[in-house]
Amino acid sequence: MIFRRSERGKAPVEPVTLKILVAGGFGVGKTTLVGAVSEIKPLRTEETLSEVGRPIDDTSGVAGKHTTTVAMDFGRITLRDDLVLYLFGTPGQDRFWFLWDELATGALGAVVLADTRRLEDCFAAVDYFERRDIPFVVGVNCFDDASRYPAEAVRQALDIDGDIPVVLCDARDRESVKEVLIGVVEHAMAAAAAVREPATT
Repeated sequence: MIFRRSERGKAPVEPVTLKILVAGGFGVGKTTLVGAVSEIKPLRTEETLSEVGRPIDDTSGVAGKHTTTVAMDFGRITLRDDLVLYLFGTPGQDRFWFLWDELATGALGAVVLADTRRLEDCFAAVDYFERRDIPFVVGVNCFDDASRYPAEAVRQALDIDGDIPVVLCDARDRESVKEVLIGVVEHAMAAAAAVREPATT
């Protein structure tokens, strides 16, 4: 358990720990995102892509990718003295989706990472979180060689509700990723508050 002092001379504060999933298509940058922001050495379960897997794993658009996550990525970031996020990166290939239900248990919310060059690759993650009422934010990973689109254009292309945040980010940049994670926490808290509010007559 992590304890931190809020002020000098005061008793240690036990922080609230929240679980956030990082999902999206194959090669979209989930492992990079977790690694960029984690304050501990991230746990990675990557294996080298093999010729046997090439007919199964669609590597179009990610020809330079040589490894793949086969279970999960794990990292941790302290946003405030009293708030710690545990990040769980999901595997992107269809054959590992059976792991998603286990990883999603107890999650406060999620980041659906998207690549505008292969936007359809994140449809499955969007559907997954919508069906399970898990609050999520779409993070558009702005690759150097990808065209830039306004957040609203991405929202329309994904056909998602207007209250779901869509943010542009760089999965390699710690501060950019922190903003995305803050957005997830804020969106999840707003969603929880809306559920608690009594219906008006």
